[in-house]
Amino acid sequence: MKKNTLIMILVLALTMIMAACGTKNNEDAAANNGVSSEASTEASQLTFTHKLGETTVSKNPERVVVFDFGILDSLDKMGVEVTGVPKANIPSYLSKYNDEKYENVGGLKEPDFEKISELDPDLIIVSTRQVDMYEELNEIAPTLYFEIDYANYMKSFTENMNILGQIYGKEDIVNAEISKISEMVQPVHDKTTDTGGSALVILANAGNISAYGPGSRFGVIHDVLGFKPADENIEVSTHGQNVSFEYILEKNPDYLFVVDRDAAIGTESSAKQTIENELVKQTNAYKNGKIIYLDPNYWYLSGGGLISVSEMIKSIEVSVE
Repeated sequence: MKKNTLIMILVLALTMIMAACGTKNNEDAAANNGVSSEASTEASQLTFTHKLGETTVSKNPERVVVFDFGILDSLDKMGVEVTGVPKANIPSYLSKYNDEKYENVGGLKEPDFEKISELDPDLIIVSTRQVDMYEELNEIAPTLYFEIDYANYMKSFTENMNILGQIYGKEDIVNAEISKISEMVQPVHDKTTDTGGSALVILANAGNISAYGPGSRFGVIHDVLGFKPADENIEVSTHGQNVSFEYILEKNPDYLFVVDRDAAIGTESSAKQTIENELVKQTNAYKNGKIIYLDPNYWYLSGGGLISVSEMIKSIEVSVE
């Protein structure tokens, strides 16, 4: 065999061997970086089951519409930007979202479906005020429903925050904030129980009042923070149990907590004049200066957020000092 021919054969064989090694190395690298593109795609998504169905969410969604102010305040705390919010009645502590950089997507109970569709969101987040619109919103984009189980407030709140942490890869921030809030609870609980006093929570709305007890929307005051209820048998209802001022005098709470809905929704408020009438002035709460007007931004408009829950606990702590 000629020398040149032999050299050509050896070069060809070496080339084939190197090509085979290259293929094997590429396969090994792929195996080290992920089993397949299909698996990687699956790993970039999370599926959550909730009261209204099942929602698959892409991790770190970029265009997000948020209808729940508690969730909004949590995302704000986590440093996550959103695309659209309902700008009517935004809590004052979240006033930055009135800026034109954030799209207005309607009202809490009247979403602007056309605007939302134009935004082409990756995710829509809703809560109890949007239950009736869930299906329509879910047709526009994956819609994730959050709610607080008032009978298990802290557990429910923690689960909601953990979901947000998973979606945005902010588990460390969520865990740290939840730990801070958990550490706040016991000292406040100890203070309220040490007083031995009873408490009644009422919502003031256009001259009318309704009461809330354990297991209710504002039941965290009793169930988590330890205040003895002035009435153990208040009906658990979203809108509370309609009561009279004679009822307040009869129950004679040592602490009377008032949530002013009128102030929350921006209408003229007269809660103080309405509540502090001649009947209520006969209660222990009035006589001892323990009628406390809770900030409706936290207690009525948002609630269930990393910021709002912390502020709610602080407000109860201050009330017993």
